[in-house]
Amino acid sequence: MKKAHMMIIAAAVAALGLTTALNVTNANEAAGEDVKTVAWYVANIKEARTQNQACHDDPAIQGSANCANALHALEITFKGGN
Repeated sequence: MKKAHMMIIAAAVAALGLTTALNVTNANEAAGEDVKTVAWYVANIKEARTQNQACHDDPAIQGSANCANALHALEITFKGGN
């Protein structure tokens, strides 16, 4: 009986994770977000700082590709490429 409950719980967790991932993807597409690359943010450091501040201020967008790329660009800029 415990094995059946564990399987149900595992399936529910997997479904929840998939649903969350799809919602984040759909939210980015619905917003028409133009995803900038890390290289773009390195070349445009002011925009990287602006995007990073926006990500810090708005938890709803913290998981977006632009937030990750801007942060990575800032890390590269201030720590070096290695």
